[in-house]
Amino acid sequence: MVRVSSLDPTIAARLKRDADGLVPAVIQDVGSRDVLMVGWMDDEALHRTLSTGRGTFWSRSRQAYWVKGETSGHTQAVREVRLDCDGDTLLVLVDQTGPACHTGDLTCFDADRLL
Repeated sequence: MVRVSSLDPTIAARLKRDADGLVPAVIQDVGSRDVLMVGWMDDEALHRTLSTGRGTFWSRSRQAYWVKGETSGHTQAVREVRLDCDGDTLLVLVDQTGPACHTGDLTCFDADRLL
């Protein structure tokens, strides 16, 4: 599915997307450096994140955009967005208000430690 975007063409040209036009976004707390969650962004979600300063993602299950904290109040104020050296992953540094995980955990990585 092709979604229209207002993303700066210079930034868009640097992205390496998957077959669905998405790039994984690793969300990290700017203060603690904890990895909070991973979301998916297409060009429009990245544009919205950059222009509003709020973490905006593409929901693969709902096939819709969502803004972190829009319903829960657990918002992300975006402080910095970085693109990795291969252009296929974003790092989004945020000030997180409340838990980042929909389960109520501080991070999406709190529950299951494998090693």
